[in-house]
Amino acid sequence: MFLTSEPIRLGVAGLGRAFVLMLRTFQNDPRVKLVAAAAPRAESRAAFEAEFGGRGYSCVEEMAEDPEVEAVYIATPHQMHAEHVAIFAAAGKHILVDKPLSVTMEDADMMVEAARSAGVHLIVGPSHSFDPSVLHARQIIESGEFGAVRMVQAFNYTDFLYRPRRPEELRTEEGGGVLFSQGVHQIDIVRLLCGGRAKSVTAMTGVWDPERPTEGAYSALLDFEAGSFASVTYSGYAHFDSDIWMDNVAELGGMKDPANYGEARRALQTLDSAAETKLKATRTYGAGTVPPIAQNNEHFGPILILSDRADLRLRPGGIDIFGDTERQHIEVPLNAAPRKTVIDALEAAVRKNIAPPQTAAWGRASLEVCHAILDSAETGEKIPLTRQCGVEFQEETL
Repeated sequence: MFLTSEPIRLGVAGLGRAFVLMLRTFQNDPRVKLVAAAAPRAESRAAFEAEFGGRGYSCVEEMAEDPEVEAVYIATPHQMHAEHVAIFAAAGKHILVDKPLSVTMEDADMMVEAARSAGVHLIVGPSHSFDPSVLHARQIIESGEFGAVRMVQAFNYTDFLYRPRRPEELRTEEGGGVLFSQGVHQIDIVRLLCGGRAKSVTAMTGVWDPERPTEGAYSALLDFEAGSFASVTYSGYAHFDSDIWMDNVAELGGMKDPANYGEARRALQTLDSAAETKLKATRTYGAGTVPPIAQNNEHFGPILILSDRADLRLRPGGIDIFGDTERQHIEVPLNAAPRKTVIDALEAAVRKNIAPPQTAAWGRASLEVCHAILDSAETGEKIPLTRQCGVEFQEETL
């Protein structure tokens, strides 16, 4: 039995890049205590045990049996999420699973049911729908101060496809490409801002580099039950960097150095597939460097919200509000612990039984939009959506 005043005793499945990006959060938020980790690499497990004093397991099944673990952060590759959620839900562990929820809709349906049947909370994150500016914008929308949201535009231009990738990250059917890794961020954001329940999707995608045979770009239009619509555009082939429009702040909150322009493409010029996979491995826990503490809030590119009486521009440092007759800026300060809002949601679920919007059903709804973008691009048709859910915090009986 765990006391509500105690830190959440958290196990981690996977000590790769996703865990590295959450590391500063775990190091700086006292509401969580890392007590166990499951990973195939002995070096990663040893590094975890040395830093956190927890137990290292070579497989998730062993960690699922650990009675000290009350919740698990699943940070394994996309295609493993479904199996790992089923294992930990059956063991009665609450779950934070990295986006996307899964790769296939069949797996997503199974995961929603697994969490429901086991009576555990499943939160999909971190995603950029947890960014402080996005959450504050949602509060402004819910206040009704500026009337109804009419249109949202989200766009992002990066060199994502040319950063080190494992082979499966370049295969769409295994969750590769920009949609499942990057598009789901934009989809999460615009669904949160527009009420969650999208009705249909019309889209086009780009597969423009035969050496990287997966979707590297897309543009899509979503319409929502609440009456608004949203356009989302992303390119992972970009030479132009849209962080220029975000005060030169990188996605993870650091300041960008212009001298580093083009470094991702330069690094790939001399690498074959095996060398690229090896380079990717240097970004895992215990093998590479840890990102520095961010100087700014995270973001996912320019976002504009157009409502009846004001337009809102989201930035790392806050929100610019362009009203009928006045312009103002609302500061959104940087938290002491990066991604604090993700731990806020985990604590509310585990300790207070209050689920955030980003539940398993929410993750399934965002995944449905990813697949609808692919389907629309292939068929040229508008794709109706059937698994959407609204924006709500739920107190559940578990």
